[in-house]
This record gives sequence, structure tokens and C-alpha cells, in this order.
Amino acid sequence: MSAKPVKLRQYLQALGYGTRREVEALLAEGRVTDAEGEALYVDDEVGEGAPVRGGHRLPHAAIRVDGALLDPPHGLLVAMHKPIGVTCSTKDPGRVVYDLLPARWKAREPIVSPVGRLDKDSSGLLLFTDDGQLLHRLTSPKHHQPKVYRATLAEDLRGNEAALFAAGSLLLEGETKPLLPAAFEALGPREARLTLHEGRYHQVRRMFAATGNAVLTLHREAIGGLRLDALGLAAGAWRRLAAEERALLGH
Repeated sequence: MSAKPVKLRQYLQALGYGTRREVEALLAEGRVTDAEGEALYVDDEVGEGAPVRGGHRLPHAAIRVDGALLDPPHGLLVAMHKPIGVTCSTKDPGRVVYDLLPARWKAREPIVSPVGRLDKDSSGLLLFTDDGQLLHRLTSPKHHQPKVYRATLAEDLRGNEAALFAAGSLLLEGETKPLLPAAFEALGPREARLTLHEGRYHQVRRMFAATGNAVLTLHREAIGGLRLDALGLAAGAWRRLAAEERALLGH
């Protein structure tokens, strides 16, 4: 929460609780209260310290809507185990990742956005945040945030993949800038693990296509030091990251 007090109506609107008129209706109906159940009003504020002109000024944690705690404040960071068949978009003919999150989060200002993407046919660790600076730090190649993928392939590995991907000279079809070096580990004749430091469109699939192979399944195991298997998330599940988990991302 910002150190500067914010009008309660504006704060609730930014958290996705509705349009200006919808939030004003919540307040008028007495559905927004403090922790003791006392109704709050449109000119009350969210922040610390006493208000300048009467009314109420409460911290985020002391406000309730329909008796429930407020959604997390700005700076949200969430991990999801994205399942196959779900698209990283706000709109799609099929299921989208926002169908798995609280509906209000899509209406937050700023929106809770995926940190990078996984295509519809891929699964694994997917992060979300409403913090634009944090999103940039987690996705920019300049910050060298490693992302680990496990792929199963249509054909046997050739044996030259490790050298090719580590060279830093591989050009994907239609591009003029070579890929950054990527680490490669063979896990079996048709299974491999890749560690990337960038996130181009369909990058893992296109890298293997450059070797004459095709990816059948793709699963993101980790981002930075944060491993999906350590989070205990079933496919489709999500949760906010604790401080020690955020630290694994360098944040």
C-alpha cells in the first residue's frame, strides 16, 4: 500500500471490486466495514495515521467487504501450476488462466498479469503480478532470471543439442538476433531439460524445430530459484508467494 492515503472508493475500485458506481453502491449499502463491523463511507481513506478532516483512515488489513478480508494490496505476486488446455490471455474461445483466479483480479488497476507466458499446450509454473516494475525485472533478459523446462520429443535426440543451444549463435526462423546461450540436459532418448535466460515466442518448441525435432509435451519446472514441485500446487491451483519464496526470485 502506498504511504500516501487513498480515498476508500478509489482503493476498492483499483482492487477490482467494481466500477465507481458499483463501489459507491457497496458503501451506501453498508457492505464495506472495519474489523468491528462499523460501516465505512465513500470519503473514508486507506492509509496510516489520523485523517486530516475527521472520518476514518484505516490500513488495508482492517477493511472488510461483506465481512471478508480485502483482496491482497498492490504488489501481489502469485504462483500457479498452469494446466494444459488453458490459454494465457484475458479472452479466448476456450478456458483462460483468469478462469482459475478470482474474477476481480482481471478488473484490478493495474491488472494482475502473467509474468511471461506458457502456450495452451504447455504446463507448469506461471507467475502473476500487478507490479509493472517487478514484472519487468522477472522477464527482462538483462536480469538473467533462469527458466527451466522439461520437454518430451517426437524423435530421438541427435546428440548435438547441448553444443548448439550453448553456442549463443542459434538463429530461430524469421529472426535476426541469435538466442542467448541455453543449458541442455538429456534425460532420456526423447526427453530433455532446458534452462533459458530469455522468453521468446514458443522458444523451446522453435529451438527443437531448428534441430529437426518436435516437442510433444512441455512443462516449466522452475523460475529463478523457485521450483514448482516445492510449492505443492496441483494442476490448476495457485497461491500467493511467501516472503522467503519471493526471495528465491531475487525479490
